[in-house]
Amino acid sequence: MWRRLYVCVLEAKDLPVQNSYVKLKLGKFKSKSKTRILRHSSNPVWYEEFVFRVHDIDDAGELIVSVFSHNDEESLVFNNGSPDLLLGEVRILVASVACQDKQTLPPTWFSLGTSKSGKFFNTYCGKILLTISLHGKGHASFLNHMHTPSSNIAIEDPKDFASPRISSWNNLISKTPACCKMGEGKQLLKVIARYANRLDKVFSKKEESLKADDSSEPTSLLSDNEELVQDFPSPCSFEEAIASIESRDNNKQEMPENLLGGILVDQIYLVSPYDLNAFLFAPNSQFRRELAELQGTTNIQEGPWTWKSGDMSCLTRVVSYTKAATKLVKAVKATEEQTYVRLSKEEFAVHVNVSTPEVPYGNSFRIELLYKIMPGKEEESSHLVVSWGIVYLQSTMMKGMIESGARQGLKDSFNQFANLLAQKFKVLNSGDSSDKEQVLANLQTEEQSNLCKIQGLEFKGLDLPDSLGELITSGILVIQLQRVFNMVFHFVQARFQMGSDHGLKGHGDGWVLTVALIEGVDLASLESSGLSDPYVVFTCNGKTRSSSVKLQTSNPQWNEILEFDAMEEPPSVLDVEVFDFDGPFDQDVSLGHAEINFLKHTSTELADMWVSLEGKLAQSAQSKLHLRIFLDNNKGVETIRGYLMKKEKEVGKKLNLRSPQRNSTFQKLFGLPADEFLISDFTCYLKRKLPLQGRLFLSARILGFYANFLGHKTKFFFLWEDIEDIQVLPPSLASIGSPTLVIILRRDRGLDARHGAKTQDEEGRLRFHFQSFVSFGAASRTIKGLWRTRTLTPDQKAQLAEEQEDQEEGFVIPEDSESILDEEAMMSKIYSAEFPIKMRSLMELFDGGNLEHKIMRKTGCINYATTSWECVKPDVFERRVSYKFNRHVSVFGSDVTCTQQKVPIENTGGWIVKEVMALHGVPFADHFRIHFRYQIEKSPLGDCACKCDAYIKIMWFKSSKFQERINGNITAKFTNRLKEIFEMLQKEVLLMSQKDGIIEAVIR
Repeated sequence: MWRRLYVCVLEAKDLPVQNSYVKLKLGKFKSKSKTRILRHSSNPVWYEEFVFRVHDIDDAGELIVSVFSHNDEESLVFNNGSPDLLLGEVRILVASVACQDKQTLPPTWFSLGTSKSGKFFNTYCGKILLTISLHGKGHASFLNHMHTPSSNIAIEDPKDFASPRISSWNNLISKTPACCKMGEGKQLLKVIARYANRLDKVFSKKEESLKADDSSEPTSLLSDNEELVQDFPSPCSFEEAIASIESRDNNKQEMPENLLGGILVDQIYLVSPYDLNAFLFAPNSQFRRELAELQGTTNIQEGPWTWKSGDMSCLTRVVSYTKAATKLVKAVKATEEQTYVRLSKEEFAVHVNVSTPEVPYGNSFRIELLYKIMPGKEEESSHLVVSWGIVYLQSTMMKGMIESGARQGLKDSFNQFANLLAQKFKVLNSGDSSDKEQVLANLQTEEQSNLCKIQGLEFKGLDLPDSLGELITSGILVIQLQRVFNMVFHFVQARFQMGSDHGLKGHGDGWVLTVALIEGVDLASLESSGLSDPYVVFTCNGKTRSSSVKLQTSNPQWNEILEFDAMEEPPSVLDVEVFDFDGPFDQDVSLGHAEINFLKHTSTELADMWVSLEGKLAQSAQSKLHLRIFLDNNKGVETIRGYLMKKEKEVGKKLNLRSPQRNSTFQKLFGLPADEFLISDFTCYLKRKLPLQGRLFLSARILGFYANFLGHKTKFFFLWEDIEDIQVLPPSLASIGSPTLVIILRRDRGLDARHGAKTQDEEGRLRFHFQSFVSFGAASRTIKGLWRTRTLTPDQKAQLAEEQEDQEEGFVIPEDSESILDEEAMMSKIYSAEFPIKMRSLMELFDGGNLEHKIMRKTGCINYATTSWECVKPDVFERRVSYKFNRHVSVFGSDVTCTQQKVPIENTGGWIVKEVMALHGVPFADHFRIHFRYQIEKSPLGDCACKCDAYIKIMWFKSSKFQERINGNITAKFTNRLKEIFEMLQKEVLLMSQKDGIIEAVIR
């Protein structure tokens, strides 16, 4: 005959963890069960009963009760598949229970023992309170008498059942001796039942449905031999809990003293203490929501008010939220544990522990707040006092910094709290002496809080190491923090550096190209560190876009969007090149390049592609770029019609838009994207060893040939940009009396079409011969017209447009240039020389005449333009200059705008010329301005000689890691440049003087 073994898991104490549960296992039957998981308590109260079937007491073996620490994130020790930490266990022989009086083991505390493997949390892991009973088949549940008759039975799944919970009865259980008699144990169970029923009436409503606690998991997994008949009390409202606790009158604790940190709020409001308490701490408080919105607090999660058992029973809840970012600290998560330490009809005190582990040194301290609500002197008034304190969880040398930061943050926060609360309730001001004493007491408390206990080497405002170990640790930390600071400072500069086209929007109608530069992988470097300062330059249809410079990295993350202005002609190729930045005037080293042919990729492939870079450095490092490319026609068919109308003028014939069916056939024939459209086609012969009849197709971007001779297909195409020259050979016998059109490609271009070429010349260029056109003149004129407009005219038009823009925008000067010109700053002399020419001739370099333009053009200035000198102040003249450096002077082809002022030197007849130069289109261009000062005077050697001293200074508006490198690069470049300019000026003046002398001699 089988029997039932009733095991009641009551509670545990002194556990070294906060989240725990219990597993039960009965002997060789391998029957297993477990309790629910209780969180945030080292003294958990389960009060759960489990039933096992026992067929033979002698063979039942041991009952193993194991306590586990629940870990939500990672596995520590695997025990029967559970990734949780085993704290300890208790082993009880079933036969020993049968030997007890009435086969019942009274409530007994068992110390958690260690396992055979020894892999436990600690030597002492706490105790667990158990009671066990052995009864026949018809015996009722061991806990049935502890519930009201109206308890509901709801077993929804035989393997998952929620056990009853009792709020607080630790004090009753802990007073029971471990070796009590059976009669005493039976009496104890009756006391427990009465106490449970009492709390059940306080915190439950009969009409509410059964709900499981959100903070815990399902209670247990029942074994095949397990039978369970239990109830679950439903929660009560906040107001009912407050009212019921007040009616019990068991809260004998006095109103606590203010915390030592100081007083944050001390006001009297025209509202009753009970209403103010509910207004501030009731669930889903409207005031708390408005305050959170005012302070920028987000992700607020309020836990329910629950009854916490312990030495002193109390109401508690947990509130978590995300505090808004400040100037010094990012947005951080905070957790508040709010506990009622004083709760009566007219007085309330709520103690709050605030944990912010994400702030600097957040794991070493926590903030304490104390809200005290007391009756005011007037009727229906409340006195609210909020004080604060700080508790250090571990030793730290940053106490002064932590306390000052916490004090300022709390003052700002509670000023907003008090202002908002004053809008809800009227503030009462009392002028009697007691208020004055209270204020002085508050100030004294706050002043004392700043004087912490002196220990070790601590002084006011300075907390030094307390031991040799701390001193050594501090030294190591300082070294590591210095390295971290340098690294962070290095990358902060990278975020604020400019020179990027990121964010610039394309303008106009036509084909708009958008490139999203995501990242680079394994970029090469010439430095020993293996790191470079890469930036990427994209070129399409003669227009360029540049990314920002990423400092000291081989795997840069750009995430930048570069958009080209709308183009009248659809682009064929996007050139990509990665450079290592080394200053605005140095020749940057190419780390790799790539060419993306839009005709060889579908729009889907272009939308997300990894591009392998070419070049020795890139191929050795296997460098790649991650790009997303989008090419859109924002005007559709209208753009194509406008394009054909412009081509008609160049070609000299009418060009009609082909039908969609013919365009589709053309695209499928050569595998082209859907946006490629056919312009014209001609029947002709391709001349190789033998003539091959086929059809020549002309589109906006390609010239293609297709032939099908007896099932053998020949097709190829190449880009208009690949063509270097087009020649016409006169008719001959070999061409059957027809002129031959010879198309010569650039070197190493069109290699995919080499099977259609007749020859390859000594320079490696492919030559294609086409003949026997129906109308050679029309075909030749159309092909040459499309080629010219594709390769030549757009570049010339772009250059003219740039020149116009330079003329219009060349005189844009920084707003601060005037104040900068007036600054008398320390400048470095970079050039000094005496010339055998008159000072008047030397000043021609600044008069805007032919000599100035001639010299500037020879020294690498394009589109040089000046304004006339204007008198802006007495004896102060000003003009503006604009030009563009050619590629020999600057690899970026920088645009330059200058403001020049000249002032006469008194008594000497000389001149001082000041110049402020702004570079455009180079990295970090808006970080600095270049200042020059030329001092030109007569030479003491004679009237026909003069001297010139040149000074330079680079003014920085934004700091950069490359500041020294750029300063050196600019200074060296302009030292050589000024020497070249003045030597050329001297040469030109002397040459003109000689010519003038010869002319005068001839005249005489």
